Amino acid sequence: MKKRSGFGVMKQLIGLVRPLAGFMILAIGMGLAGHLAASGITILGGYAVLKVAGIETPFTVTWIFCLVLVFALFRGILRYAEQACNHFIAFKLLALIRDKVFFALRKLCPAKLDGKEKGNLISVITSDIELLEVFYAHTISPVVIAALFSGFMSLFIGSFHRIFGIIALAAYGTVGVVIPVLVSKRSGENGLRFRTKAGELSGFVLDSLRGLSETLQYGQGRARLAQMNDRTEQLSIDEEKMKRVQGSNQAVTNTVILIFDLVMLFTTALYYQKGTIGFAGVLIPTIALMSSFGPVVALANLGSTLQNTFAAGNRVLDILEESPVVEEVQGMELVTFTGACADEVSFSYGGEQILDQVSVAIKKGAVIGISGRSGSGKSTLLKLFLRFYDT
Repeated sequence: MKKRSGFGVMKQLIGLVRPLAGFMILAIGMGLAGHLAASGITILGGYAVLKVAGIETPFTVTWIFCLVLVFALFRGILRYAEQACNHFIAFKLLALIRDKVFFALRKLCPAKLDGKEKGNLISVITSDIELLEVFYAHTISPVVIAALFSGFMSLFIGSFHRIFGIIALAAYGTVGVVIPVLVSKRSGENGLRFRTKAGELSGFVLDSLRGLSETLQYGQGRARLAQMNDRTEQLSIDEEKMKRVQGSNQAVTNTVILIFDLVMLFTTALYYQKGTIGFAGVLIPTIALMSSFGPVVALANLGSTLQNTFAAGNRVLDILEESPVVEEVQGMELVTFTGACADEVSFSYGGEQILDQVSVAIKKGAVIGISGRSGSGKSTLLKLFLRFYDT
């Protein structure tokens, strides 16, 4: 398995979005507008409080309530439309990826896949590809939305005082960038290890089903079940580690958000005491920051969940980038079988030589028996005749 960085996997997966770039831009635009509307409701509530307190604001009470109703309505519509676009993109791309994977498998068959676990391959083309839905539906557009939204909100909060904007930008950067990166590093190879073991378990189950009659014949049912339980237990341990990281990630994220909220509150209060800003400069920046962590919190939660997704993407990319052992012959006319022969053929798997100077002639219509001890190369010779491999 080729080891790729998370950034490398993400870059290659994003490249597959090009056919649906228009839908992605639409999803980003609607998501950004929806989050701005959601924060706008809270900010307008702050202006309503100022109006009731007799402080001059840019809006009348009537305008405030009308805008709140409009923002609430558009928030629901835009949220639905964004999710619909993202999931359309995700499932359309999953279909395209499956098509690419099956096309790659057709080129790789049969030689490259002859020694691979079939259950592992089934795991790749089913559960691994399904996991990419998380990336396409809940990662690409949310990352862009969070970046644009954080910029807009930092400028708005900074319009009351430059230092407030800097605090907001630091808060968004810490929650949306620093925490996910640290969590990703802490997760290490947990995601890749989990996906690999899940594939191996699938292969083990498939082999157990195919060899069920032999298992029953030789009374190995309990031993086979014990092995399966052991593999399942190991998989559960790895999943528990991932869940533990995810839980601690949420606790750290919430704590950091609370700290930045308090920093903003104390900073605005300090400037109010100095007479630099009015009460509006305390209330609006504080509630604006408190109500605007939604997009970056979504990124913070990705730090742990994406490890599993990137591991699945890495396994899918392995198949897409695999080179076939035997290249297809192009432009040849169909020929009739007149016989076949092997003339002093030698062949090895890696460093283990299986055939050494083997010669055999097969005439048309003849029945040939090939005998030999187990592992002597009978199946290998037949696979060479069928061109599973090249000599």
